[in-house]
Order: sequence, then structure tokens, then C-alpha cells
Amino acid sequence: MENYIVSARKYRPSTFNSVVGQASLTATLKNAIHTNKLAHAYLFCGPRGVGKTTCARIFAKTINCLSPTTNGEACNACESCKAFNEQRSYNIHEMDAASNNSVDEIRQLVEMVRIPPQIGNYSVYIIDEVHMLSTAAFNAFLKTLEEPPRHAIFILATTEKHKIIPTILSRCQIYDFNRISTEDTVAHLTYVASTEGITAEPEALNVIALKADGGMRDALSIFDQVVSFSGGNVTYQQVIDNLNVLDYEYYFKMTDYLLTQNIPGSLLLLNEILGKGFDGSHFITGLSSHFRDLLVAKDPVTLSLLEVGASIRQRYQEQAQRCPVAFLYRAMKLCNDCDLNYRVSKNKRLLLELTLIQVAQSLSDEDGVSGGRGPKKALKPLFNTSEVAQQQGGTPAASQPQQQVQNVQQPVNPQVGANASTSAVVSSSPSPQVIASAAKTPVVNKSMRVSIKSPAKGQETVQGSTANATVGRVTPQVDTARSFTEQELNFFWQEFIGQLPHEHVALSKQMSTLKPSLLNDGVSFEVIVDNEIAAKNLMAISRVLEDYLKKRLSNYSIKMAVKVSEVSQSNRPVSRGERYQSMMAKNPALEQFKEEFGLELY
Repeated sequence: MENYIVSARKYRPSTFNSVVGQASLTATLKNAIHTNKLAHAYLFCGPRGVGKTTCARIFAKTINCLSPTTNGEACNACESCKAFNEQRSYNIHEMDAASNNSVDEIRQLVEMVRIPPQIGNYSVYIIDEVHMLSTAAFNAFLKTLEEPPRHAIFILATTEKHKIIPTILSRCQIYDFNRISTEDTVAHLTYVASTEGITAEPEALNVIALKADGGMRDALSIFDQVVSFSGGNVTYQQVIDNLNVLDYEYYFKMTDYLLTQNIPGSLLLLNEILGKGFDGSHFITGLSSHFRDLLVAKDPVTLSLLEVGASIRQRYQEQAQRCPVAFLYRAMKLCNDCDLNYRVSKNKRLLLELTLIQVAQSLSDEDGVSGGRGPKKALKPLFNTSEVAQQQGGTPAASQPQQQVQNVQQPVNPQVGANASTSAVVSSSPSPQVIASAAKTPVVNKSMRVSIKSPAKGQETVQGSTANATVGRVTPQVDTARSFTEQELNFFWQEFIGQLPHEHVALSKQMSTLKPSLLNDGVSFEVIVDNEIAAKNLMAISRVLEDYLKKRLSNYSIKMAVKVSEVSQSNRPVSRGERYQSMMAKNPALEQFKEEFGLELY
């Protein structure tokens, strides 16, 4: 029985021209070989399965070829090339740094470098996964890497360049390998399928390429897996069944439900997806990618960013024309937020359903949920204005809540309004209780059935000079020096804390533990903090805080003072001698007791 070789090994490139997706790097290496400008150390870095080790082997084979071709490739006919193809070449040495990462292995490598090659001109040392070397091994390798013998060339390969120490990076020529594009992967899979006599649908190969995420080795491994499952006839449905991939049809159908605000249909479709065993995180990331594809399909300029098959590309273009751009922006934002919160959510299904509801409602401005935003947050007062007025000597009738005072746009009884205006004009000596209540709320003349913003028709002309004078004083009068209580001060202090931005969460927590105290002058208040740092942070926003309190308390003479509390000093440690002196000061007979018995202090 013939031994089976996986496609990743069977179709591994043997020349620079057969390397997929790395044209710029292979051209650079071929030119360096052609001009005989070879460096002593190279670093190949990039994602997995993109051809780093393969290019290192081709490079080592080509520089040792005895008769290279005119286009910079190995001849595959000389003794050096034959030895390389039969894996018996002594000019190429490969070491896996993941399992040989100690100082001893590096010292052995340094000893091997001294031996010149038997056939060819160079001894090439390929160190794979070089980032796994220990720091001591890196340091032992520095000198040899910087000044190796003329016949030695080092090629280091890694997937994590950031883990290599800078002294190693500075001694190497760095080549960054790119992820292989979907088009290149599909083209190579098509070549492999035609060579092996396998029929494959383009959409099926496109799904395999997307699943591989830019790695050719992963794509070939997935291809072999699907071929074994399908028996040589690779179809789109077989690929999504075998790889547990959500069909495009689900995302198209879900988007149609969301565009028509069919929330029951979207929830039932979500239940069907979860019932088939798909993870919710996988669904929401796929949905956000679908919205992204719709966005790039909406503009012909960005259509090249759509990495799907030709048949599905047309469906994306058709659905993209029905999606408003604002809807796609909001949907992508909501799906991304759901993906970020999915891991920490305790009710993951509810999070998915809530996200779908918000996306569906993002097309309307009802209920304050436009754009996926929640309703505006508002702080409710913790006390009633009438209670404050009663504490200051006012009557409940004269000190109504501010919410009722602001509702002056509604019509009132003309007779009641006339009586009120007459009393407002005739009365010249209001009682102290009325003055106290008027300081709490704006005074509005009720004789006119008008709004503060726009007067009603038929009310512009009022008979009598007294009425005209009264109409001129309809605008609310705000006292810039109204008195306030410490309870009001603390309420608006907490209200200011609640409106601080999220980036000032530390300051808001610190301020919530403080309590401002009203001073004797009635307009200044004092805040006591524990240390100088807290005082400095509070003084940094003092001007903004004072302006806020001035407007909210209708008193523009408010001043804030910050005071650092005095910290009682702890008693320092005392010696035995000092303790004895203290005891003797309290009881002088202690010295006589010591002398009579001949005691000594240790």
C-alpha cells in the first residue's frame, strides 16, 4: 500500500517561483543571490504557515547550487541539489529552538559553525521558533551571530518577533512575511484539487481559505479533511457541515428581519442557530463581519475588500443597497460591544437577544433608543422643595415644587389670573414668608395665559397702564444671592459627581466620600480631605464645581475652601532607658528600690 502524504508536505514549494503570496520577499532573496550580496544572518518572521521555513530551505539550497539558472533558481541537477532533495545534505542544519533552548545546545551549535562545508560554499543553520530560546542562550549566541565564519549563514524563523531581544534583532536582516490573501489561497487550492483529480466548488474553497486565516498550511490541512469527508467531491454545503461554519443564508435572513424590524422572526432565527450547536460568540462575530461586508459592498471603491465568492458577491451588493449607512454603523457598533461583553455576561442568550432588538430599533427614533443608545440618565431629587421652604419658615402653599412652577405653559383661569395680577401689583410689602418662598422658585405673573417662550394670540394688548407694567415683568426673576441649606448643597454636590465623565471615576469615588460643610456666612462652604494629593485634585476642578453650584443654587457668591485634616502623630518607639526614666518620674521611690537591691538596667 502506498504511503499517504498530506497535501501540506506533498505540495510544499521547492523553488522561489512556487512560493505563494510572498512575491516581494522571494524577489529580494533572488536578487541578493544573483548579485552575491548575502548577509550573515536573516530573520524570517510572520504568521504560521506562510512559508518562513520553506523559504529558508529554498534559500539554503539555492546559494549552494553549483550551477544556478539565469532566473536565480537552483538547478536541481548538481550534487548539492540532489543531496538537498534526498535530505542527506551536510550543508544545511536545522534546529528546533522550542526543544533545544538551553545554553548547552547553543554552545554545541557554536562548535559546529567552525566546520566548513564539504560540498558547496556555505553552511546554513536554520533555527526555527527562535523566540523560544532562553535569555542566557541568546546571550551565548550573540558573539557568533555578530561575527560568524565566512562560510556560515544563520536563518532564524519565528512567529513572535516581539519576544526576541533587541541585540539579536540588530544583527539580522529582518523579512516580514505577510498573510496569504484569500484569492491566492483559493487559486492554490484549485491547483491542488485539479492535480489530485478532485472536483471542488469555488464557494467551498473560499470558505476553506477564510477558515485558514491567511495560512497556506492550515488551508491544505482543512482541504484534506474536507476531501476525506466528501469523498472527492467538495461542495459548499459539505464544507460548512464539516467545519461547523454558519451558512451565509442565516446572516442574509437575519439582516432582512432586522431591516424590517421583525423582532420575533430574528429571535426565532437566533434560537434555531443556537439549537444547532453554534456558539453565541461565533454568531455575533459572524454577524458583525456580515455588516462589515455589507458596508464595503455598498461602495464600488471598497468592493475589492469583499472576500467572498462571485455568486455570493452579487447577493451582498443587492442587500447592501437596502441598508442605510447609519444603520450599518450602529449595527457594527452594537455587535462589537456585544462581542466584548459576551465573555463576562452571566446571561449570554439575553445579551444576544437584547443586541438584536437594539439593532432592529436603530432604524427608528422612538423610545430614546435611536442608534442603539439607551435612555438619558437623570438624577431625581432626594428631597422636596416644599420641605426645605418649611424649614426656612415658608408656608407649603407659597413654596411649591419646582416641577409645578416650570409648568406655566398651561392655560389658567382668567379670573384667578386677574386676581393674582391685581394682588401682585397692589401689594407692596410682602410678608417674610413670601420672600423666603420666592427666593426658592422663579416668580411668574399668572394673569396671562401664555407661555414664557411665546405669548398666545390675543394677549399682546392688555388694558390699563398697570396691566402693561405687569406684562413687562412676566420673565422669571432669579435671585443671584438666594440663601440655601447644607442639605441642598450636599444634594447638588452629589449631582455634580454623577455627571463626571467615566475617565474621572477615581475622582468621583473620592468626592463621594466627602461632605461639604456650610460656613457661617451662608455662601461659603468647606471640604476637609485627608491628604495634600486629594486637596490638589479637588482644587483642580474647583472653578468648574463652583460655577455648577452657582447655577444650580442660584447664588453667584458661592466659594469653596479645601482644608487638609491634621493627622495625629503616632508615638515613636522608646528605649528601655527612656521608659525607666518615665516610670521614675512618676514614682521617685523606684530609684531607691534599685539602689537597695543592686539592680541594673539592661
